[in-house]
Amino acid sequence: MRAALDGVVVLEWSTGVAGPDAGQLLGGLGAEVIKVEEKGRGDPFRAIKKVGGLIPVAGPGGRNLFFEPFNCNKKSLAIDLKHPAARQVICRLVEGCDVFLTNFRRGAAARLGLDYPELRKHNPRLVYARVSGFGAQGPDADSPAYDLAGQARSGAMTAMRHAEEVPFATWGIADEMAAMCAAYGIVTALLVRERQGVGQEVEASLLGGMLHLMRIQLSVKLLTGEEFAPYDRRRVGNPLLNIYRAGDGQWLCLAMGSLADKYWPRLCRALGLEHLEGDPRFSSMAAREANREELIALLDQVFTRRPRDAWVEYLKGWDIIAAGVSTLSEVASDPQTVANQYVQEYDHPVLGRIKLVGPPVQFSHSPARAYSPAPEVGQHSAEVLHKLGGYSEDEITRLRELGVR
Repeated sequence: MRAALDGVVVLEWSTGVAGPDAGQLLGGLGAEVIKVEEKGRGDPFRAIKKVGGLIPVAGPGGRNLFFEPFNCNKKSLAIDLKHPAARQVICRLVEGCDVFLTNFRRGAAARLGLDYPELRKHNPRLVYARVSGFGAQGPDADSPAYDLAGQARSGAMTAMRHAEEVPFATWGIADEMAAMCAAYGIVTALLVRERQGVGQEVEASLLGGMLHLMRIQLSVKLLTGEEFAPYDRRRVGNPLLNIYRAGDGQWLCLAMGSLADKYWPRLCRALGLEHLEGDPRFSSMAAREANREELIALLDQVFTRRPRDAWVEYLKGWDIIAAGVSTLSEVASDPQTVANQYVQEYDHPVLGRIKLVGPPVQFSHSPARAYSPAPEVGQHSAEVLHKLGGYSEDEITRLRELGVR
């Protein structure tokens, strides 16, 4: 069976996470993704030594463990884009591409002749996708940005803060959201091109992706004028939508939201709290909200009686929506994670047997293609120039002699 994007050719000129991960998502769906890298050193992110300044990422054989997951399923073309002849090479390759993907700023792309107005001259059907920090319009349209800046400016750090008022941050969510939005936009633009025959420019951003992630909180603010209070598990409005510490010190989550009234009698029976089922303090959503601190304290006591996993298994038998609060180590071996191939194992030619995050979407008739490792710098330069650009061996040799590749 053919993969969903089999036959689609993507020329990716990007660095960091958001742009490369968008390319990786397309590659996982079967697109041929060609990563344009700086001649010699390649993508600067190949040289990163630690993630977050704390976790070493140097792997065997000089491989970068942080670079690998965002650049697998790609080929590498190494070229000196500052060379006068490089622009002609890219334009020639663009003629045979479906997508040009970048996360460099518009000014940098324009200086090199790699912006949309220039490249579309060579391929009017081209889908030109750009991942920016803050969107295509506005005073900061061309400002530099990294992941944490997107989290900060989107309001996410404030909205997800705990009761201690310290802004919340975690690594990579703005980059990942921007990558998924870019991939979503590219696939949509390809469909438009198929049906309407036109190429177009697609823009995704760290800010736009994070605002979509924060859509519930932001929509409430826009429509009601109210903001969610800092998270405090002791005072959440719905005690059946909360986290509790189990007897082994681990946490579990009850996740019964708008249907909490339906689940309340069943939860009471499951927890041996039948006497509370008709208690006017807790018998309705409104009553439980009014007496939330008292009910949360009662549930806190009950959940100390068993370990987390025992509670999760027991509550599953009652068809109650509950989940353990997992560590990343637990996620990797979770039976659901494994069964759905959300984490997959691969044989890497240098790193050996490794695990990587798999595609988030599954297809019954067009499965994601098999994993191929992140390329070495320029590993596929001659192949790409010949097959995509139609360059002869003599022309490829001449480009090498000129210092273009």
